[in-house]
Amino acid sequence: LLRAPQGDRLHSSARPVSRHRMKVSNPRALGLARACHRILDEKKAGDIRVLDVSAQSSITDYLIIATATSEPHLRALRNELEKVIDAARERIVGIERGQQSGWEVIDAFDVMVHVFLGEVRERYGLERLWRDAAEVPSAVLQGEPAKPRRAAPKRPRKAAAARPKAPRATKRGKKSAG
Repeated sequence: LLRAPQGDRLHSSARPVSRHRMKVSNPRALGLARACHRILDEKKAGDIRVLDVSAQSSITDYLIIATATSEPHLRALRNELEKVIDAARERIVGIERGQQSGWEVIDAFDVMVHVFLGEVRERYGLERLWRDAAEVPSAVLQGEPAKPRRAAPKRPRKAAAARPKAPRATKRGKKSAG
């Protein structure tokens, strides 16, 4: 039998051949998640949660879960989400909407949005299914910059004590009082 000179590896380097993870962080995905969160909030969706599932899922980075108040509200939220995704120049991979199902899904590849009616959301419990995912904080979703570290509090300046001014010399060598 022939044996490769580098042992059981097919390549000669001790490092892995690929230095990149399978899925790299996509800042555009976070931007799209922010835009979707914003429109859902503006259109009065309830209990909006954005989950970072990039560590658990190979098909999407963010899941957005929201609650609509009625079937017409559900359809209106879906329409607004479609507009936001189109405006962001992202491609909608698929939309799943069952007639009177109480659940609409918009798949924009890196961001997947699930909008439910309240009782349907409770029944399927996606938050429980994805409980290992990290919830994205609202400060990140609102695009607020990271808070700077707190500096030591500044000490108030002491008021200048009223002290008499020393006489100063004038051009002719005379001293003035003032």
